[in-house]
Amino acid sequence: MIIDCHYHHDLNLLDTAQLLEKMNQSGVDKIVLIPCMNGEIPQPPEFLLKVMRFLLTHRLLRGIAKRSAANFDKKGNLKLPIGEIEIYRDPGHDAVYQAIQSHPDRFWGWVFVNPQGDHDPIKETEKWLDIPGFIGVKAHPFWHQYGPEKLIEVAHVAAKKGKPMLVHIGFNQDKQLRALIDDVPGLKLILAHAAFPGYADTWRLIRNNENVVVDLSAEAYVDERITQQAVDFLGVDRCLFGTDGPYGTKSSDGLYDYGLMKRRIENLYPSQETQRKLLGENFIKFSGLGSEDLLNKAG
Repeated sequence: MIIDCHYHHDLNLLDTAQLLEKMNQSGVDKIVLIPCMNGEIPQPPEFLLKVMRFLLTHRLLRGIAKRSAANFDKKGNLKLPIGEIEIYRDPGHDAVYQAIQSHPDRFWGWVFVNPQGDHDPIKETEKWLDIPGFIGVKAHPFWHQYGPEKLIEVAHVAAKKGKPMLVHIGFNQDKQLRALIDDVPGLKLILAHAAFPGYADTWRLIRNNENVVVDLSAEAYVDERITQQAVDFLGVDRCLFGTDGPYGTKSSDGLYDYGLMKRRIENLYPSQETQRKLLGENFIKFSGLGSEDLLNKAG
């Protein structure tokens, strides 16, 4: 079974029917949907993304990237050189819920929490995780502007329920991340985008903790080189397939090229065993969803 563990359900770019068609075309069995947390994201030119990745992967230059990638206004919106992105303080779950209800065999969902928002993250977590199809908690300390240690209470809830947490950390947050990991040692933690923005610095922090893994999503943040470095450093068993769609390169139909990230994995890793692990088996086992039936499909 091939599972995309990181996809934003932004209906303005791909509605559910279009997404299902893209999944079928690309050979993806299931997606774990994230409630949409932002308005339109301007598509930056590839050369700017290359420059950003170069700066981010060199510790002494990372501060330069931070000045342009972490510039927020008083409303909490993100101001980039290519334009402004509206950030939703409290992402709604209705669209994800409807997709799961209509197509339970194709979609799971993440519960989105924001400790800085108007909704109590504990109540949100308990409410939505009690609904079949919601399989874990998603948080974005970077764009919602808080330290990962603010997630400790909700992380205890997730760990007690045996559910994973997917987190997109921000700049200079390794100390707070360490606090979260140490306080909730039983938490199954997925760091988004190969542990952007620290990459290898964060990999060293989590190297000996098998309860922390990374996803390989987002072509903007994770290119082929970073993909290979993450797999080489952490091992194939601790890396998960995700797309970060529907944001990124468009295909000939003018819509998001949903198959791009899967093709990258297949091209980089021709071994069927490696593909099987990266594209689904690792997530099934790590998330605690590893029924015999799912594992057989992953094979």
